[in-house]
Amino acid sequence: MASDSQDHARPRSKGIYLLPNLLTTACLFSGFYAVVAAIDKHFDHAGMAVFAAMIFDTLDGRIARLTHTESFFGKEYDSLADMVAFGLAPAIVAYQWGVVRIAEYGHFWGRFGWLACFFYAVAAALRLARFNARAAGADKRYFEGLPSPSAAAIVAAFVWFFSEWHEPRLVGLIAAFAVTASAGALMVSRFGYPSFKQFDLDRRIKFVYMLLVPLFFVLIAIHPPSMLLSMFGVYALSAPLLWAGRRLRRAVRGVPAGGA
Repeated sequence: MASDSQDHARPRSKGIYLLPNLLTTACLFSGFYAVVAAIDKHFDHAGMAVFAAMIFDTLDGRIARLTHTESFFGKEYDSLADMVAFGLAPAIVAYQWGVVRIAEYGHFWGRFGWLACFFYAVAAALRLARFNARAAGADKRYFEGLPSPSAAAIVAAFVWFFSEWHEPRLVGLIAAFAVTASAGALMVSRFGYPSFKQFDLDRRIKFVYMLLVPLFFVLIAIHPPSMLLSMFGVYALSAPLLWAGRRLRRAVRGVPAGGA
């Protein structure tokens, strides 16, 4: 009986849940590999690594919820991994690809390039901090500002797409850094983006909708960078375009326009 009471009195050892944190580590590794690949001038591999990080980032949270292994440690670790994979990695990929080239057109353009990359990294950090601070009371159906994985996807796909042209010239380089800065601005904006977290996988759907799944993968397989850039670009532009449309309709009707 004494040994039983001692067992009950012994404090439980603290640990972490293995599976979701392994997936988070895979997300972190993918972001690290994207940086290394960019330094080695393998921009197609860097783009693939960012998208791999997105997959692992999606899986770790879903697996944690499904297996009831959510924890405060996992939440903090996930946020740090996201900063590397979706904050620093895309900024460094864009920097490595374009700053040296654009600096050849003048010192001003070189400054513009690295400032755009730094602005993106700062915006990603602010976006993640705001998300963590407001997560408890936020509407789960929407994100406030463009999610950092989607912003990273736009930057990575854009560089991946343009890396197939060895000489993008000044216009292409300006476009790359403008896209990088715009993705950062959308992250810290107040535009509402659908989160798709309420999507019910157990719900019955029409059989014809199942045909969209292989079509989705076929389109990506045709030319991954252009297809991924198109999809995430449409998602990023959807919120500001809908907001502008609402403002226009209110102006036509003579109704005072509200905020974003």
